[in-house]
Amino acid sequence: MNAIRPLVHPRDEIMQTMERIYRYRMTTTSGGNLSIRDADGSIWITPARVDKGSLSREDIVCVHADGSTTGRHVPSSELPFHQAIYRERPDIRGIVHAHPVALVAYSICRQMPNTRIFHQAHWMCGKIGFAPYALPGSKELGESIAQPFREGCDSVILENHGVVVGGDSLSHAFQRFEAFEFASKTLIRASHLGPVNFLDDSQLQWAQDRKLQLNETEPPSITSREQELRRELIEFLRRGCRQRLLISTEGSFSTRIDGESFLITPSQKDRQRLRIDDLVWIDRDCCEAGKRPSRATRQHQAIYRRHPEIQSIVFAHPVNATAFSITHAHFDARTIPESYLFLREVPRIKYGVQYGIGQIGIEQIVAPKSPVAIVDNDGAVVVGTSILDVFDRLEVLESTAEAIIDAQSIGSIATMPPEAIEALHRAFGLN
Repeated sequence: MNAIRPLVHPRDEIMQTMERIYRYRMTTTSGGNLSIRDADGSIWITPARVDKGSLSREDIVCVHADGSTTGRHVPSSELPFHQAIYRERPDIRGIVHAHPVALVAYSICRQMPNTRIFHQAHWMCGKIGFAPYALPGSKELGESIAQPFREGCDSVILENHGVVVGGDSLSHAFQRFEAFEFASKTLIRASHLGPVNFLDDSQLQWAQDRKLQLNETEPPSITSREQELRRELIEFLRRGCRQRLLISTEGSFSTRIDGESFLITPSQKDRQRLRIDDLVWIDRDCCEAGKRPSRATRQHQAIYRRHPEIQSIVFAHPVNATAFSITHAHFDARTIPESYLFLREVPRIKYGVQYGIGQIGIEQIVAPKSPVAIVDNDGAVVVGTSILDVFDRLEVLESTAEAIIDAQSIGSIATMPPEAIEALHRAFGLN
């Protein structure tokens, strides 16, 4: 198979990726640096002492193989460790170094996060390493960081400094970096709830063993309804990424077209950058030719088949809700009226059910009257009557989870009493 030809210029890819990292508050105005190794051995890298919040393509510096540079700035002072990593790892073509809060927390505690909290994060982050402290920009720092990469690590915590992540492209390195920070945040939030449940090798393998077999076919002529649903689903996927309810590599979102046909997110494509033609049409045992639908397609399909009222579904891993999923902490939505009205009683789904393991299917647990469930070590599943309805519930789920976790540092939580819940049922016709 031929390698994918990168069509975006390194200047633009670095600028766009840094803008995304800065917008997500995963670095500061002066912090962090990105690089791409070009096919000719040149290294494109962010400049020194330039505002990361307003980086332009003209700011990116090219360091040629002979050491000369092209650009209006000097390269980042951290160039030496980028060069050291590239020397050790010919497979790495993109590097992200930044100071995101959760990973810095691990850095200054001289610890490494255990990513076995859910399978996507574990496989995406790759092998994790630790690099002892050395002066920023020094040859010693380059040697310290190069060592774990030499040993096969892909994501490396820097003692009292942050993190460095490598990938086979800058987009891959970003996705790895984002998943690493996301897992770290989830672990920190979960520490307020109780002991964390980690997945063993066999449980991680369940996800890897899941295969999706569908017949590829050309879909019927597109209708105006499908066109509108594609537009709306893409709009909410992008909003979900902006609000950190979704990240680029995890989760699946779908919407019913009619009957058994629905649209779903593709597998292994950046959620933030999806276009309307990336969404995959599904109908029974057929999928749109030339596309790879989410591996969770069968779970979405089972829910749609059992519940004709359900029109949209999301499997997601927002940080605070996922903190509940990796602990035994009970999620109680009886906090404020909005939370209970949107979420109702929130059941837990045993890990493995989403892969067809066990006697009960996920479609037997989530339903119109039970629209939200926490999935052990796999975030949450939310269903609803429209894309907007599902997204609204996902927002309420995450904000409620965050409020419950924050409340742990204030005092005992007083949930709404039974008579208040009964009054909500009467007033809003809840069954």
